[in-house]
Amino acid sequence: MAQSALYNKIQQMEPMFPTAKGEELNNLAIEVIRQSAALGEKLPPQTRKGVVELVRTMNSYYSNLIEGHHTHPVDIERAMAHNYSHEPAKRALQVESVAHIDVQRLIEQKLAKNPDETICSQTFLCWIHQEFYNRIPDEFRQIETTDGDIKIVTPGKLREDKVEVGQHLPPPPETLDSFLTRFDDCYGNIKLGDIRKVIAAAAAHHRLAWIHPFLDGNGRVTRLFTLACLVKARIDGHGLWTVSRGLARNRTTYMEALADADEHRRGDLDGRGNLSNKGLLGFCTFFLRTALDQISFMSERLELDGFLRRLEGYVDRQVSFGELQSEAIYLLREAFFRGAVPRGEVARITGKPDRTARRILKNLLEKKLLTSDSERAPVRLAFPTKVAGYYFPQLYPEGVEMTEG
Repeated sequence: MAQSALYNKIQQMEPMFPTAKGEELNNLAIEVIRQSAALGEKLPPQTRKGVVELVRTMNSYYSNLIEGHHTHPVDIERAMAHNYSHEPAKRALQVESVAHIDVQRLIEQKLAKNPDETICSQTFLCWIHQEFYNRIPDEFRQIETTDGDIKIVTPGKLREDKVEVGQHLPPPPETLDSFLTRFDDCYGNIKLGDIRKVIAAAAAHHRLAWIHPFLDGNGRVTRLFTLACLVKARIDGHGLWTVSRGLARNRTTYMEALADADEHRRGDLDGRGNLSNKGLLGFCTFFLRTALDQISFMSERLELDGFLRRLEGYVDRQVSFGELQSEAIYLLREAFFRGAVPRGEVARITGKPDRTARRILKNLLEKKLLTSDSERAPVRLAFPTKVAGYYFPQLYPEGVEMTEG
């Protein structure tokens, strides 16, 4: 049974930040800042660009997986190339995945153009919802209410119905404006320091889900909003990690932590707000630990020696199958180190005659192991899904990772 409390006053959303006796939460925030900054410096910009594309696909995969929608990474990659399945259900999931990737890219572009964007505002949140729902299949816009009615979700529109979310009864629709204003005033405060901004990203993640401003799509909007928080606070590692992977791989704990933070205050020792301080503190701690775990995961995968060993191992395997020439590794290594390689240097790098060198390059481009913006532009390292399991082991769950050969 859902909680019977009626949330119609903004004071009922307090506390907005958890209070803690020790320094653990601050220390976690400091480590997120430090380690994400170090992660962003690991790769040349052009090489990093390719990894970021792979991470966007991974983010879409895991965010949708949290919602119970499973789309294989290979199918997501095909959809990005406009190669959709003829099977309606699979095609719909592909469209949904691409929608998530497109909106993530829009958020990144918006913040790059205007770093002062007010991401906690109702306008920005409705924009995320509108952009996402404008892109998804019609069948994903239909939801069944608790009364058994079928309703159509309007992109970018706040809900006009009362809803239940597990044991939680979110604020009624007529109060959403006031709750979202308080949300913006607190988490959008430009005077927040760096450490406070990191904690704000965690706390706001829960409080936005708690408000549940839309009829549907709140989970995805919350995770996309959180991505915007990390980008704006400059702790996203230049796009090289995603918290959604950690949340999805610990989905039960994630949902329990969200539910705990929904609870009312548990006595005089549980803060001074209406909601549980202990619950919010627990969620923020879980969130930041998850973030650190994901930063550490990608940092390990991008360590120079380890990555080059895996790259060489992949090429050796493909050479044994007759799919690549052994000299291909020189081009791939050079692209990794330099970020981009002019085509005129291919013969020198491979140590082969010009015609042979061009064949090696063509093969790598056809296999999407290298990519280029045009037929004459320099080439750079690419990260197609088929090699994700080799280059970045455990990027996807066991049984989902696709490797070649």
